[in-house]
Formats: sequence, C-alpha cells, structure tokens
Amino acid sequence: MTIGVIGGSGIYEALPLESTRTEDVSTPYGEPSSAVTLGELAGREVAFLPRHGEDHQHTPTDASYRANIYALKSVGVDRVISTNAVGSLREDLPPRTLVVPDQIFDRTKHRQPTFFGDGMVVHMSFAEPYCPALVSHLASAAEDATDADTATQEGGTYVCIEGPQFSTKAESEFYRGQDWDVVGMTTIPEAKLAREAELSYATIAGVTDYDVWKDDSEVSLQEVLANAAANQDAINAVVEHAIRTMPDDFESEAWSALEGTINTPAEAIPEETRERIDLLAGEYLE
Repeated sequence: MTIGVIGGSGIYEALPLESTRTEDVSTPYGEPSSAVTLGELAGREVAFLPRHGEDHQHTPTDASYRANIYALKSVGVDRVISTNAVGSLREDLPPRTLVVPDQIFDRTKHRQPTFFGDGMVVHMSFAEPYCPALVSHLASAAEDATDADTATQEGGTYVCIEGPQFSTKAESEFYRGQDWDVVGMTTIPEAKLAREAELSYATIAGVTDYDVWKDDSEVSLQEVLANAAANQDAINAVVEHAIRTMPDDFESEAWSALEGTINTPAEAIPEETRERIDLLAGEYLE
C-alpha cells in the first residue's frame, strides 16, 4: 500500500519518515503544488504533498487540486489522509477539537471539480463523499492517539466555501440553521477528484475558531493560525497512528468507483482525452 497525506508542512516535519526522496511529477493537469515526498513509516510507503505549496502560496481556490490528486495516483497512492483547518458551527465543538467529517456541502464557485469532460461524460455517485472505511479508521486513530484534553468527533458535515474571505454573519447563521458542523475552504474539489481517481479519501479537521456566528468571537487570521498551531501536535499524532495501524486487509468501495459511470461510448471519446485520462480510467475503456 502507499498512503497519501495532504496537509501543511507541519505534518511532514512531524512524521518520522525513513528513506525519504522527492519526486517531481508532471501531470496533464499542470504542475502539483509541490514535488511529492516519499518515505517509509512502520513498513508502509507514505507520499506527502502540501496542498498550498511549500510556502503556502496557493489560495484555496487556486491550489492545484487536479494535479495534486493525479500526482499521488501516479506514484501508487490508493488512500489519502487529508488535514484541514476549519471553523466550528456548533457551541459544543470549540476550537482545538478534532473532527472526522462524513458529509460535505459544496458552496464553492470557481473550481474545476472533475478530471473528465472534453468529450467524455462521467456521472459518479458521491452520496458518501468520504470513504466510510477510512473515516472509521481515522476516527479510531483520533480516539487512540489523543489525550483526555483533546475532544474528537466522528461524523458531521463540512460545508466548503470558496474563500479566501471568511463567511459573512448571514452565511454563518445560514450554515448553522442547516445543522452543519464545520466550515472550511479546502475539502472540495479534493474529495470529488479523489473519488474520480478511485482513491479512498477522508480528512481529519482541526477546529480553529467559531466562524463569525458567535457574539463574543469573530474569526481572524491570527486566531486561526494560533489554534492551528495548537492543533498541530494532536493532528500529527492522529495521522501517524492512522498510518501505523492501517489494516493490511483494508478495503474501500472507492477503489472501483468508476465502474459503470462512464456515459460516453469508448469509441466516441476523443483520442486526446483518452490519453489524458488513461491513468485514471484507461482500464474501463479497453
């Protein structure tokens, strides 16, 4: 197995990877946010990629989502652990809580959510946007790897906004009215693309703020950065434990997600498109 990790540089620096090497990966979707770093942990190969680049230079909208997922797929990744900083929409999910969501509401506007198109139509199920098997494993790792002072929650809805601005008060109150749990800027289109690439994908999200709905708290970059730093050790511990305890017999329905989803006859798909998506869907077009 090769386990992909998408997150900030703090994750990479904390993981005790051995025999590390970097690999520059070119993709049909442009350049990834960074080179892929590969190494070994507990006998498992790990591939790390920073979502926003090594110097956090890419906005949530402009991050190289398609290239990043394609690059991980190309180096043999079959499951992805993502990390996110999020705002809380609930009083009982205070800053420094860890959440492993199982649902998404997409409020993004300007992102490319698919590898396909250009003469190839794919309609894929996305009812369970995070891989249930990996959600369960991450949640168990969060329970086992954190101390009594770190609250964790399995399940919940992550509403993904465009950014880079934070929510308005009206938006924040609307999200709360839907009984959603956390708000962030980066799980879409990452989760959609991971599903199209037939990768098992789930995230561990660290709460950094109460968004702007709480009367005595209005989110700021300074608050987000301070609480993100405070969450870092706990998230690092969860990711490392999840890798160390990944079952050898782990199975994911995501690994066959493309089966029966291609609506365009293979002979009608332009050759250029077929070449571009060969890594992702070539076996279904033979």
